[in-house]
Amino acid sequence: MSAQSVTAAEQVERLTEGCDHVETRAELQQRIASGERLTVKLGIDPTGSFLHLGHAVVLHKLQQFVEYGHRVILLIGDFTARIGDPTGRNDSRPRLTDDEIAANMRDYREQAGTVLDLERVEIAYNSTWLAALTMPELIALMAQTTVAQMLARNDFAQRYASGTPIALHEFLYPIAQAYDSVAMRAGVELGGSDQLFNLLLGREYQERSGQPRQICLTTPILEGTDGVVRMGKSRGNYIGLTETPEQQFGKLMSIPDSIVPRYALLAAFRAEREAEALAAGLRDASLHPMAEKKKLAEEIVARYHGHDAAARAREHFEATVQRGELPAKALMPKTPMEAFKTIGEALVAAGFAQSKRDAERLVAQGGVRLGDAVVKDARQPWPDEDDIVLAAGKHRFKRFVRELTSSQETS
Repeated sequence: MSAQSVTAAEQVERLTEGCDHVETRAELQQRIASGERLTVKLGIDPTGSFLHLGHAVVLHKLQQFVEYGHRVILLIGDFTARIGDPTGRNDSRPRLTDDEIAANMRDYREQAGTVLDLERVEIAYNSTWLAALTMPELIALMAQTTVAQMLARNDFAQRYASGTPIALHEFLYPIAQAYDSVAMRAGVELGGSDQLFNLLLGREYQERSGQPRQICLTTPILEGTDGVVRMGKSRGNYIGLTETPEQQFGKLMSIPDSIVPRYALLAAFRAEREAEALAAGLRDASLHPMAEKKKLAEEIVARYHGHDAAARAREHFEATVQRGELPAKALMPKTPMEAFKTIGEALVAAGFAQSKRDAERLVAQGGVRLGDAVVKDARQPWPDEDDIVLAAGKHRFKRFVRELTSSQETS
C-alpha cells in the first residue's frame, strides 16, 4: 500500500492504531499531509540472540511505515549495548563484550526479517556516530539533561528510593538514545511503552539542535504465556519468532483465556474493533474459548510459517495433546541416530534436557516416552532399533533413524 493511495487521515489512523502513546498525532498528520517521506527509526540493542512475539509488536508497527513508503531504519544499538539499557531494571545490567554483541547481531537481522521486508528497510549501527563523540561533545550533551529528569524515570526513582546502586554510566543510555535521533534526523521514533522517556528526550535534543521534533509512537508490552509479566526468555514465558510451528501453536494454546483478546490485538494484529468483539463474545459465552484460541494460534503461526504449516501444527496439537496420540512418523523430520548409550544421553542430544541430571529429572516427572512406552529410568539403555521416536512431554518429539539412506528420504 503506497502513501499516495490513502488520505493522510486514513494513514494516521492505521499507523496509530494499537499504540498506547502518540506524541503527537496532530504533528504526524500534518507532516504526512504535507507529503513528507518520514525517516522512521526503531532501535534494538543486541542484548540477546533471539526475538519473540513481544518484539514483533513494535516490528509490525514499523512494517506499516514501510508499506506506506516511508524511509524506515532499523537501528542496531551496538554501542548502547555496551552501556546496557536500564529500562525496567532494578539493578545494573551486565555490560556485553564486543564478541557477545557481534554474535547477537548476526541473529537479530535474520529474525527481524520474519516481520519486516528487509529489502525496503535500512540497517544502521549507532556506533557510527556515538563512538566518534569527543569528551567536549559528550559533556555538552549531558549538560542538556538534569539529574532530576533522570530520577523522574520510574526505574531510576525506585532504585534510588530503595538504596539500590545506580552507576553513572547508566545515565548515559537515554542520552545516547536521544542523540541517535539527532544524528539520524529522525522524523518518527518507535518503541515499547517502557521507552517513552527516552523517546521524548530525543524530541528535546532535536529541538535544541534546531531540528523538527520527532513524533514518538509507543506500543504496549505483550504479556508472556503466563498472562502476568512481560514476555521474556529469562522468564520462560516466551514464544520465539523462529520456533517451529508446533512449538508456537502449543505455547499459544497454553495462554490464559483472559488474554486471548490481547494476543488477537498485539500478536495477530487484528483491528481493535475485532479484538473488542472477541472479548465481548468470550465474556457473554457466545464464543467458545478453546475454539477461539485454536483459531488465534493458527492465525499467528501462519504469519511466520505459512497457512499450510499452521494447519499441520493445529492437527499436531489436536492429535498429541487433545487425543494423546504420537504424531505420524511420516510427518516427522528424521534425525541421524548417534551412538547413544542411554536414554538420558539421547534426551540431551535431542535438546530436551540440558544435562544428564536434567534428563533424570525429566524422566522422574513421567513425561518421557520411547515409542509407546513410558521411560522409567534415564540410565535405561538406548534400544537397538533403526527407527524410533523419543518424546518429552506433550509437545516435543524427535524421530531417530539409524542412517539416512536414499530410500528412507523418500519414505
